[in-house]
Amino acid sequence: MRTARTALLAAALLVISACGASQQTATEPDSAAAGQDVPADHYPVHLDNCGTEISLDRPPERIVTIKSSTTELVLALGLGDRLAGTAFSDGPLPEDLAEAAADVPELAESDPSTEVVLATEPDLVFAGWESTFTDEGIGSRDSLAELGIATYVAPSACQGPGYQPDPLTFDGLFDHIAEAGDLLGAPDRAQELIETQQEQLAEITASEGGLSALWYSSGSDTPFIGGGIGTPHLLLETIGLRNIAADIDDTWASLSWEAVADAEPDVIVLVDSDWNTAEHKISVLESVPAMAALPAVAEGRYLVIPFPASEAGVRSVPAAVDLADQLADVETTLP
Repeated sequence: MRTARTALLAAALLVISACGASQQTATEPDSAAAGQDVPADHYPVHLDNCGTEISLDRPPERIVTIKSSTTELVLALGLGDRLAGTAFSDGPLPEDLAEAAADVPELAESDPSTEVVLATEPDLVFAGWESTFTDEGIGSRDSLAELGIATYVAPSACQGPGYQPDPLTFDGLFDHIAEAGDLLGAPDRAQELIETQQEQLAEITASEGGLSALWYSSGSDTPFIGGGIGTPHLLLETIGLRNIAADIDDTWASLSWEAVADAEPDVIVLVDSDWNTAEHKISVLESVPAMAALPAVAEGRYLVIPFPASEAGVRSVPAAVDLADQLADVETTLP
């Protein structure tokens, strides 16, 4: 079955390549421009990415990104001209990155099909989740490799033992940015981005109020919350909040409303998205008697974060800065 699927993919790629060969546009980066800030001996680059070996001999010139976190990283590295397409956007891009992506095709609202991806003639697919790469979806990493398409997963999203960050730290996240910069041929730009974010991080004044917090991601009957090893925990810890789910050894987890109420969080972080807004979450909290009775709900002690910033990436430091500012405002209302 897998051999047959690979053969079909290869046939599709041959047809697409033949059709596209005579339609190259002036907007496609040439290999020299794409690697202009890369030392002559930088390539080849070899990586162990979530347990999959990657090897690139030159900077990728046609990149497909899947999930906001990967699109934003490519744009933050100044490589928007190499984007052949994006998919699975979690929300609007930050203002400082949106213009660079204005002419990039959006391939699908969620994971695109294999055929749609192949039509862009990519040399790299950069995904925010490992689960993107399946034979039932856009293709497994092995099948795409057989077609000459490299794949890369944001290291912070790796799930396997020895690969999943446990816990995620900002030092680890900066290492991930550096690794992506090496792979994409922008090591100097990656280092500049890291240094800028390190300066922003150093300016955050963490709360000393000893407050606890619930990270409310989604769910009505049973809340889906931020656990003790991922981005939610990192951001809460950075701004001086104690995560009520710190002892859960997972990035996100389900927890009963009763357990949340028993923990009596002082502050609640609401993840805001088009499909599950912060306003909707507030209405859910107010409809659960045990939660409605909590001071955090009764007094509206909420911090709000946009969904794209709730996953590890170049938004993590700005998100921490924003949440720290919101928390400072909330603390002025406390007795």
